[in-house]
Amino acid sequence: MPDLSDYISKKVPDAGDMCFGIVIAEKNPEIANALLHGTVETLKENGALPENIHVKAVPGCSELVYGAHQMTLRGFYDAVIVLGCAIKGETPHFQFLCEGLSFGIQRLNTTSEVPIIYGVLTTETYEQAKERSGGSKGNKGSESAIDAIKMAKF
Repeated sequence: MPDLSDYISKKVPDAGDMCFGIVIAEKNPEIANALLHGTVETLKENGALPENIHVKAVPGCSELVYGAHQMTLRGFYDAVIVLGCAIKGETPHFQFLCEGLSFGIQRLNTTSEVPIIYGVLTTETYEQAKERSGGSKGNKGSESAIDAIKMAKF
């Protein structure tokens, strides 16, 4: 019987012939910039050419689905990455935002020919977001770049 390890590849495909769209939310700019830096650097480290990495900003996480959808309509991206950071506050807005964003990206992934990679941090605190955007927990942007390359080659 096959084992999952037979299918898992640690090797990242070469991204030299790929084009990537990145949609980033402007809220929490320190975190967003760290995610963006991790994403772009990882794409370039794996062969993506800078001129094939296109970044568009939207005001907040609520607008990421629209931005990603617009990029899928362009027809020349191999994958689209959404980046942002939602930090829980004192109201239920966080829950509604995260559920809507997750549902929207899921819907795009089932209706689009282009994979959409979810690189949005949803944390309880700003400190947790810093840890996950280049701190002790790694960089979700870098992870998202690897996922984008692998899914583009799927």
